[in-house]
Amino acid sequence: MNAKDYFKGKKITLMGLGLLGRGIGDAKYMAEAGALELIITDLKPEKELASSVGELKRFKNIKFVLGEHRTEDFLNRDLIVVAAGVPLDSPYLKTAREAGIKLAQSAALFAELSGVPIIGITGTRGKSTVTHMIHHVLSFVTGEKVLLGGNIRGVSNLQLLNEVEEDSLCVMELDSWQLQGFDWAGISPQISIFTSFMEDHLNYYGRGGRSREEAMALYFTDKAQIFLNQEASDVLITTPTVFDWLKKVLPETTLTQEVVLADSSVLPEDMLLSMPGEHNRLNAALAYEALKATGLTDEEIFTGLASFPGVPGRLQLLLTTASGIRIYNDSNATTPQATIVALEALDLGNQNIILIAGGADKNIDVTKLAYEITKHCRQVFLIPGSGTDKLLEYIHGGEVGVSVLGNLTGATNEAMKGALSGDVILFSPGFASFSQYKNEYERNDEFVRIIQSYGE
Repeated sequence: MNAKDYFKGKKITLMGLGLLGRGIGDAKYMAEAGALELIITDLKPEKELASSVGELKRFKNIKFVLGEHRTEDFLNRDLIVVAAGVPLDSPYLKTAREAGIKLAQSAALFAELSGVPIIGITGTRGKSTVTHMIHHVLSFVTGEKVLLGGNIRGVSNLQLLNEVEEDSLCVMELDSWQLQGFDWAGISPQISIFTSFMEDHLNYYGRGGRSREEAMALYFTDKAQIFLNQEASDVLITTPTVFDWLKKVLPETTLTQEVVLADSSVLPEDMLLSMPGEHNRLNAALAYEALKATGLTDEEIFTGLASFPGVPGRLQLLLTTASGIRIYNDSNATTPQATIVALEALDLGNQNIILIAGGADKNIDVTKLAYEITKHCRQVFLIPGSGTDKLLEYIHGGEVGVSVLGNLTGATNEAMKGALSGDVILFSPGFASFSQYKNEYERNDEFVRIIQSYGE
């Protein structure tokens, strides 16, 4: 079946449009495929979504319901396409389920409709790096176009259907919300990588008064969809730590697929990577095991990994100044644990790190981050937010100098003023972006612009 035929003549509701481009692309694909009626509904008002709405106004088969959701838009439909972050207990999704209407996420729809082999990567930390490592090596070694989808900035998974060819292969970074869609579809990727599991998104999974333990179990169960529907011929690659979580949260699960537990010992000791830190050697080891499962040789894999340039926003060296100050962008560190990993990777043992951090709380414990800041940092500049307030309770008045600035520009300027030759300025927020920004990408782009102005 031609993928576009799937949407032709259907009444579809797209729940969540957003501003990142994915929802726009998905909506365009379904409208152009001949959807009879496409209702786009989003809790954000039209004013906030003006740029997205403007790109879709020309379609006669699109109707907008913005600033609210209505029960009627989830009844008498053929399909509900659900964006990331919709509450687990959404009454609108419950209405659709009870009416027997199919719920879908665009990443899982791509997997269903394309029929191409999928290499899927999830994990609290490391999934983006491992995804891009695998995609880079496959492209580098084969010289052919390898599809890249899932949780990729600006990439519409439905638009990706236009690029599918007979021998296509797709590497997909999959977050917990996209994996809900794989659960609904009853599918998993053929090669699955589960990089790590730590506290995150507890502001989402802890809704309704759930305990931390209950929230973590729900979060893990969503992540586990990356392998729970694999077939016996498929491969799961993970770590012993994640495997222990599986035994704890889903003790009755029987795995029939091949399971590979990875560690960094599979890499040559003298192998150099562009990204610092022992955690990135583990990321490379996970990528190695996945690439080996595709049939590549060790020589091909190691050569490809050595040429991998790194991922923007993940311990990315943005600038080394004339006075020897190194500035790293770790803007995708949205949890305290992620910032701890960055501090450990960059500390030379002399507390030469000036940290820029702060943002909105995700209901994650910050005490370990506070302790690691005292071990690794000389100075900390924080931007406002509920997470910042929480962290200040533990580090204010300590040995490390701490200042709260009104915005990222102010924090960066102060960090630059106080930096000495050999220092590292690290932007690793440790918290979510929504206290001051629409999303983490806007925060990333602002920091990059600020640093670029110093390099001019």
